[in-house]
Amino acid sequence: MTDQYTDHDRLHSLTDAAVQLLREIEATQRPAALAVSFGAEDMVLLDMVCRHAPGITPFTLDTGRLNAETHALHQQARRHYGVVIETWFPEAEAVQRWVHSHGINGFYDSRSAREACCHIRKVEPLARALASRKAWITGQRRAQSVTRRDLALEEYDAAHGLTKFNPLAEWREQDVWDYIRNHQVPYNALHDQGYPSIGCAPCTRAITAGEDPRAGRWWWEEPEHRECGLHRAPHTASVRAGGGE
Repeated sequence: MTDQYTDHDRLHSLTDAAVQLLREIEATQRPAALAVSFGAEDMVLLDMVCRHAPGITPFTLDTGRLNAETHALHQQARRHYGVVIETWFPEAEAVQRWVHSHGINGFYDSRSAREACCHIRKVEPLARALASRKAWITGQRRAQSVTRRDLALEEYDAAHGLTKFNPLAEWREQDVWDYIRNHQVPYNALHDQGYPSIGCAPCTRAITAGEDPRAGRWWWEEPEHRECGLHRAPHTASVRAGGGE
């Protein structure tokens, strides 16, 4: 969480652009859904959707390995916004087979084992969550990691056969926290413990000053591999590049 001076003009401009895009999605891309992992970026988008584009459905993937703080925020957000956040779980039998083969924390042993775990707990449930949608919205930002530096504002997701939007693509971390403070958005308590990026408890750690914001995700692997598969599938050429491309 950053405490720098707020650039109100920048924040106003970025917010207006994101809200305009969300309203456009609501009007032209029904049914559309917002993926919420309860990190800071997703809470910004959830706040915008609830305020300005309530026709967009929020959903989350509960992997079965989330932190207690994440579950607490899920319940808090439900009360705060008066909205039901659809919750999608992995198939129990698939989890059971993976644990039988690899052990409860076998994802530390190899990248292939970790990616298989991510596929069962995240990628497959996401496919079910998006099956009836025309578009989905994420909180990804270009500045988050090397794997996201060419992120487009809008792109076609061939894996799911729909349009994917990243309204915060050009936002800085400072912008995210400026919005949270200005709009009193509830946020994950893990952020105050040094977690800029939040995922499954055993695969996420706090980072130290100067580290990449996603250095705490799958920290035992090389940076270019630190994705779970939700956003790594090949995309066609971007439809809308947005600012900063």
